[in-house]
Amino acid sequence: MRVYLDNCCLNRPFDDQSQYRIWLEASAIQVVLALCEKSHWQLVLSEATKFEILQTPDEKRRNILGLIFLTAKHF
Repeated sequence: MRVYLDNCCLNRPFDDQSQYRIWLEASAIQVVLALCEKSHWQLVLSEATKFEILQTPDEKRRNILGLIFLTAKHF
């Protein structure tokens, strides 16, 4: 199965987890990424996502998102 996550989804695990809904969404994104990492699903990302990642002001977050981008298929 191919899965597309936009930049908002990729950034959800970095958000404040004190709200249950945010924690739940972040957990779901982490499960999706884990399934992609284990090759059960295939993560696909666009060049627009790459552009948005490069605009991320926090260097640590940008580096993590960049690694996720490098492991994904691109369209």
